[in-house]
Amino acid sequence: MDMKAARQLVLWLLVFAFVFFIVQAFQGFPVKTEVLPYSEFKRILADGGVERVVVRNDMIRGQYKDSQGVVKNFRTVPLPDSKLVENLETAHVKYEGEAERSWVTSLLFNFGWIVLIFGAWWFLIARQMQMGGRQALSFGRSRAKLANQKKQKVTFVDVAGTDEAKEELNEIIEFLKNPQKFQKLGGRIPKGVLLYGVPGCGKTLLAKAVAGEAGVPFYSTSGSEFVEMFVGVGAARVRDLFEQARKTPPAVVFVDELDAVGRYRFAGIGGGHDEREQTLNQLLVELDGFDTKEGIVLIAATNRPDVLDPALLRPGRFDRHVHVAAPDLRGREEILTVHSKKVKMAQGVELKTIAQRTPGFVGSDLANVVNEAALLAARRDKTEVGMGELEDAIDRVVAGPQRKSRLISEKEKKIIAYHEAGHTLVAKSLPNSDPVHKVTIVPRGPALGYTLQLPTEDRYLTTRSELVDRLAVLLGGRCAEEIIFGDITTGAQDDLSKATAYAQRMVTEFGMSEKLGPVTYKKKDEEVFLGRDLVRSHQYSDMTAERIDSEVLNLVESARARARQLLEKSRASLDLLATKLVEKEVLDSDEIDQLIRSAVSGMMPQPQQA
Repeated sequence: MDMKAARQLVLWLLVFAFVFFIVQAFQGFPVKTEVLPYSEFKRILADGGVERVVVRNDMIRGQYKDSQGVVKNFRTVPLPDSKLVENLETAHVKYEGEAERSWVTSLLFNFGWIVLIFGAWWFLIARQMQMGGRQALSFGRSRAKLANQKKQKVTFVDVAGTDEAKEELNEIIEFLKNPQKFQKLGGRIPKGVLLYGVPGCGKTLLAKAVAGEAGVPFYSTSGSEFVEMFVGVGAARVRDLFEQARKTPPAVVFVDELDAVGRYRFAGIGGGHDEREQTLNQLLVELDGFDTKEGIVLIAATNRPDVLDPALLRPGRFDRHVHVAAPDLRGREEILTVHSKKVKMAQGVELKTIAQRTPGFVGSDLANVVNEAALLAARRDKTEVGMGELEDAIDRVVAGPQRKSRLISEKEKKIIAYHEAGHTLVAKSLPNSDPVHKVTIVPRGPALGYTLQLPTEDRYLTTRSELVDRLAVLLGGRCAEEIIFGDITTGAQDDLSKATAYAQRMVTEFGMSEKLGPVTYKKKDEEVFLGRDLVRSHQYSDMTAERIDSEVLNLVESARARARQLLEKSRASLDLLATKLVEKEVLDSDEIDQLIRSAVSGMMPQPQQA
């Protein structure tokens, strides 16, 4: 039981005792009790009016009937009277004795209720005021959480796909385990390590693994937890965080989403010295202030290292910058292996195949794929997770869940089938396009259908020819609609958006325009504050802007004409693919190749046996 629950229990026990004491103390004393002289009591007793009495050395109380027959309560102070019992017997009065109260009982009776009322008031009011005062003073305390390494110990075994980052962090672990090894040579371990990369690539998990491998306390907090509505709270929390870490050296302090407090200073209108900048200043002071001999290492993570203040990134503060990249094919397979240990997999599951079909996925995406596959297997009443569930989980993560309840008319279904067949046929016809893995017209998420293309290997460079072919594939669906139906629909909205974005980047970022030459016109986006955006001038003239727009339009129109030419040339293949899509709704790569070969040879494929 925690302290708060114990205090409430004690409070309720005191309230119950107070009520019980009041009831017991006053149950023998009715509200209306008449005080009689002893002589009047004797007279009423002699007249036979007394009905019952309770005799005590210091008091006699009871009930009597007045002249009108009304029963009344009375009490009187007795005098020395040896014939009292004899008189009671003669009058046939019910009587009983009562022990005299001790001085302790009298004291409790007279003053106990005062003590109880004061105690209840103290618990209900005074304690609440004290707690409120402590809460007001606790604004400056850090919200960092100390992880329990015994219950939730994370090591490098739990981290996969980031071999280069783990090698960079091995020195930090060695220092935390054996600092004398570096200090005797005069070396200085980095004070701070900045982990940066795309969301979900494992930055937080790496920081926990560093603390787990070194076996030291791990304090974790977020950049947004430093800033409150009160001025100076963020700086106070930074001071308190490092004070806590200094009490348990060696230790690892982890600050997630550092860009919440570490952005450029003096970037708004008029510069300014707001609460966030005070917090950043205090963080800079603390990084300069603590000695590496104290055994404290600060690890921070961010998705936007380009917006951090330069003073935060200089040597002596965050000395080491570690890029946590998206995993490659081997890294994805290792990550899937780690996550599949917690799931019962079937015998025929090939994680390498799943890794090949998930290019661009980061650790969190792959963990979600394995989890979704387990949920699908449970929903289908299976005892193991097979390749079918993993394939469906990839589709679910990429495009969203199936929308079986959406009713599509036959006309729209035919339009969607020709649209996706157009994408598929153009992708199959171009040499620099990624292979088509699957095409479907089953609605998933916001999409009415999609064509899944997967590269055969991880690529880190993209040629101009590949980008031009990618534009043509994106516009293949719209061209198929124009050829078959003589009209266009809104289904190509996402394709047009992607094609325009590719063309703009080719012209403004990659220097792939022959008319504009190898010049980049990309607008810098690292300075994202209002003040600098207002004063920034254009980097090119209006005439150049018109030329950029013209080149983007030329690229898109050229790709559209190319896609239309390919589809008109392969009209038989387009019709056959669309017909089979309407019939089966899903086609894999082997079925697509067989249909295209059949259309080229002029023969219809034989129906496959179930």
